[in-house]
Amino acid sequence: MATTERPPSTGRLRAWMLEGLSDLAKQHPGPHAEPEPAHKGQRWWRVMCLTGVDYFSTLGYQPGIAALAAGLLSPVATIVLVVVTLAGALPVYRRVAEESPRGEGSIAMLERLLSFWKGKLFVLTLLGFAATDFLITITLSAADASTHLVENPHLTEALQGKQMLITLCLVALLGAVFLKGFLEAIGVAVALVGVYLLLNLVVVITGLWHVITAGHVITDWSGALTAEHGNVFVMIGVALIVFPKLALGLSGFETGVAVMPHVQGDPGDTDERPAGRIRDTKKLLTTAALVMSCFLITTSFITTLLIPEREFKPGGDANGRALAYLAHEYLGNAFGTVYDVSTIAILWFAGASAMAGLLNLMPRYLPRYGMAPHWARAVRPMVIVFTLVAFLVTWIFDADVDKQGGAYATGVLVLISSAAIAVTIAARKAGQRGWTLAFGAISAVFLYTTVVNVIERPDGVKIGACFIVGIMLISLLSRLARAFELRVTHVTLDPMAERFVRDMAHRRIRFIANEPGRRDQAEYRDKAEQIRADNDMPEQEDFVFVEVTVTDPSEFEAGLTVRGEVLHDRYRVLTLESASIPNALAALLLHVRDATGCTPHIYFEWTEGNPFANFLRFFLFGQGEVAPVTREVLREAEPDRDRRPRVHTG
Repeated sequence: MATTERPPSTGRLRAWMLEGLSDLAKQHPGPHAEPEPAHKGQRWWRVMCLTGVDYFSTLGYQPGIAALAAGLLSPVATIVLVVVTLAGALPVYRRVAEESPRGEGSIAMLERLLSFWKGKLFVLTLLGFAATDFLITITLSAADASTHLVENPHLTEALQGKQMLITLCLVALLGAVFLKGFLEAIGVAVALVGVYLLLNLVVVITGLWHVITAGHVITDWSGALTAEHGNVFVMIGVALIVFPKLALGLSGFETGVAVMPHVQGDPGDTDERPAGRIRDTKKLLTTAALVMSCFLITTSFITTLLIPEREFKPGGDANGRALAYLAHEYLGNAFGTVYDVSTIAILWFAGASAMAGLLNLMPRYLPRYGMAPHWARAVRPMVIVFTLVAFLVTWIFDADVDKQGGAYATGVLVLISSAAIAVTIAARKAGQRGWTLAFGAISAVFLYTTVVNVIERPDGVKIGACFIVGIMLISLLSRLARAFELRVTHVTLDPMAERFVRDMAHRRIRFIANEPGRRDQAEYRDKAEQIRADNDMPEQEDFVFVEVTVTDPSEFEAGLTVRGEVLHDRYRVLTLESASIPNALAALLLHVRDATGCTPHIYFEWTEGNPFANFLRFFLFGQGEVAPVTREVLREAEPDRDRRPRVHTG
C-alpha cells in the first residue's frame, strides 16, 4: 500500500513564514508589479479615523507630557503648538497631498529630487527616522496603555510593578495579530475613535465645569503664572523655548498622507488626476488638525488647573494618564474604567497602525533598491523582526512613557522637517515665490525645533542613528548578496532589433560587447578584427555589436528596451540602457535564446586593472569586470549548463 509522505515540519514552517505579502504591503508592491484592481475607497471622514487612532490617541499622554515640560505654562505652550500645527504642519501636508496623491509622502518627493546613490542614502536615512517614529509609536502606546491598566483603582494592587511585563505582552499580542493576518479595519477605527473622542469630550466638559464653578482655580493659576514669569511676553518667550518638548502633538500627519489611497474621491478621478481624492484628503487633514487642536488646548487647560503638580511627576497618579485621572476623580471609577478601556484600546490600535505603516514603508523602497532580502517581501518575518526590535526598545526605555517621548518627537520632527523642505523645493520649482518664502520659514521653524529637541533629548537621534546604521548595513549586505541576480523585469526589442535576431537565428548567434566611444567606422572594424584574432575565428563569421549605456547604477531592477540600428551601412548594433551592464547583457542573451531556441554566444575583452577594484566599479557604478560577472549572472539565472548562453573572453 502506497503511503503519502508528509513534507517535513521545517518545510511547512518555511512555507507559512514566507506566505506572500500582507494585505497592506500589496498596496505598494513596487513599480514593476501588476497593478491592483481599482477599489471604491471610503469616505474621507472614515479614513480620518484610521489616521486618528495614531493622532488622537496621543491625548492619552500629551497633556501629562506638556505639564511636565511647561508646568503652569502648559496651556500657553500648547497654544503655541496649535499655532505651529495649523499654520505650519497643516499647510505643508496639504501641499504634500497635492504632490503625492498615491500616498507616497514626503520621502518620495525628496527621492525624486535626488538621483544616484546620494538619493538612495538620503532615503535610507529618512527611513531610519521613520522606523524610529513608527516603532516608538508601538512601544510608547503600549507603555501608556499598560500605565492606564496598572493605575486603574480596581487593578492597582494586582498589577503594581508589572508594567514592563504588561507592555511586552501588548507588543507580543500586536505581533501575533499580524502573524495571523491583519486587514485594515476602517470600521473598527471609526468605532474606536468615535467612542474615544466622545469620552474625552465628556471629560473636557466636566473639567471646564469644575474650573468655571470653582472660580478661585483660575485666579490661583493666573496669579501663580504672573508671579513666576512676570508678564505676557516673558510667558510667550518661555513657551516658545519649551515648545520642542511638546512636539508629540504633531504626530499623525505623515500617516494622514499615507492613507490617501483609501480616500474615495470623485467618480471621475483618474490615477493621473485624482482631484477628488486630493480635495477630500485636504479635508481629512484639516478636520483632524482642528479637532485635535481643540482637544489639545482644552485638555492642557483643565489638567494644569485641576491636577496637583506632584501628580504629573514619575510615580504620580496622573503621570502618563492625566485625563484618566480626571475621569476617575470627577466622574467616578465606573466611568473612569470605561475611559481606561477605551484609551487602552485606541493606544493598542495605534500600535497596529504603526506596524501597518512599517510593513507598508519598507516594501515601498528597499526591495526595488535591491536592499532587502527576498524574505523581506513576506510579512511574517518582518513582523517578527519589528516585534523583537520593539521588545528591545521597551526594555531599553523601561516601558516608561516619559523616557520615550524624546525619541518619538525626534522621529516625528525629522519627518515633518523633511516634508517642509520638500514642499519648499516643489514651490520654488513651480515658480511660486510667495509659497516658497512661506514654506521656507516653516522649514526653519521645524528645523529649529528638531535641533533643540535633539540637543535636549538625544535619545531620539541615538535610536534613529541605530536604525539608520542597521538599515544601511542590512541594505549593503543584501545588495551584495543580490548583485548577481538578473534584475531585469522584461525585455522589449524594437522591429530592427527583432530583424537582427531573426536573421542570426539561421546561423550562429554571435554578439560582441562593445563599450561605445567615437562610434566611427574604425572603432567597429578594429573591434571585430580583434575578436576574430583573439578567438581564432574565420573572416566570414558575422557579429552584431551590443552597447549598453549605464543610466542610474543605484537602481536595482527595471525593464530593458533594445533598439537596433545599422551604422556606416555595414555594422549592426543593438543599443540598450540599464543600471548594470552585465545584468543587461545576461537578460538580452536569455531573451534571445528563449525567442529563437538557439544558444547565443557573446564575446568580450578582458578588463584591465585590479579585479577587486573592477568589482567595486560594477557594484557601485554598474560597470567594471563585465565578462566574468555576465557569466555569473547567467549561471545563477540558468542552472542548466547546456541551455546557458556562451560567454567568450579573449
